Amino acid sequence: MTRTLEQWLDYQQIVHVRGIDLGLDRVREVWLRLGRMAPAPIVITVGGTNGKGSTVALLEAMLRAGGHRVGCYTSPHLLHYNERIRVEGSDASDSTLIEAFERIEEARGDVSLTYFEFATLAALLIFSESGIEVAVLEVGLGGRLDAVNLIDADAAIVTTIDLDHQDWLGNDRDAIGREKAGIFREGRPAVIGELAPPRGLLDAALAAQARVIRAGVDFSFHPRGEEWLWQCGAEQLVLPQPTLRAGCQIANAAAAIAALYALRSCLKWNPAAIAQGVRDAQVPARLQCLRIGSVDLVVDVAHNPQAARTLADWLSVPARHDVAVRAVFSALGDKDIGGIVAALRDRIDHWHVFGLSHEASRGLTTEAVEAQVCAQVPAIRCTAHRRVEEALTQAFALSGPGELVVAFGSFLVAAGALRWSLEALPPEPDR
Repeated sequence: MTRTLEQWLDYQQIVHVRGIDLGLDRVREVWLRLGRMAPAPIVITVGGTNGKGSTVALLEAMLRAGGHRVGCYTSPHLLHYNERIRVEGSDASDSTLIEAFERIEEARGDVSLTYFEFATLAALLIFSESGIEVAVLEVGLGGRLDAVNLIDADAAIVTTIDLDHQDWLGNDRDAIGREKAGIFREGRPAVIGELAPPRGLLDAALAAQARVIRAGVDFSFHPRGEEWLWQCGAEQLVLPQPTLRAGCQIANAAAAIAALYALRSCLKWNPAAIAQGVRDAQVPARLQCLRIGSVDLVVDVAHNPQAARTLADWLSVPARHDVAVRAVFSALGDKDIGGIVAALRDRIDHWHVFGLSHEASRGLTTEAVEAQVCAQVPAIRCTAHRRVEEALTQAFALSGPGELVVAFGSFLVAAGALRWSLEALPPEPDR
């Protein structure tokens, strides 16, 4: 039976009994049946708690500016599933994805695969037949047992480690760091982008006998006027500010550059392309700003306390410090909603909240989200809604000129806000 892409995705949601099922045995078996395909001659994997998608985008932009053919695998998607798999800057077509799924389905036989495992195998298949030179693969929620870890990467990056997905990864930074370090390989570059990484991450990297390259130890980065400086040994680059807005993006760019520098024997070292990539890299829903009427909408995927602190820092710079801010917020049930709200309660004037139980199995009801938010802020500063569209409409109706509405939390919130903005924004003028 020929399925549409939507039918394939619906099928993948039910074919495995659990949505998240960490482990490599099942997916490795199907990978072997498919021919043990290598996605590209050179592979870079990117793991960590936050900053993975931005780091992938920075690597992609730097490599493409240098003339390399690049494929990128990221998750989750925002508006279209096709966003997960990009070849030379273009999203995979429906027909390309369907063909990959058909081959995976034929190969798997009685082996059960999760939605994410189908996607990972599809990316590997598509990349292996596309003629790309470099594959940049974002690791999912884990590391050691994540499907992406089938591939022995030529270099691996771990961006940051913080509390998230504790049900699967452990209850402290050391335990989570050990899991994330599972993407490192013996003798190969292991870039650690965090200035103060947990001991568990460092110990696991050393146990793997990886070639550890640490921020603040083996490479450094710091501001220099309107620019910033990256340095590793005698190599020094003066770089423009990233187009990506958050303060953490310089650290993400620095880690990406460290990986490229470590691979300079097989990837031509190109400082001009790196500078262009820092300028060019963009990722939707990472402090994405949209002007709607006289009010700015900021869309962000901050869905854990560390990401919320980054958002709070951005809201606290002098240009925004005294601006009234309304939050449009929700998160899934396995997230630390209290920690997210606590990080932002001094910068958010009013919370417009809603549930996601109608969109995701891990979603909470509106009442449950409201209760957790109101445990951190006075109830008078919180209004409950049924859906993101209703929350955004009221937040904008109550906002004055120059004020901010920040839609953040789950990727589902960001996706809903971007769809809503397409209707709220005036049409592009005819050219």
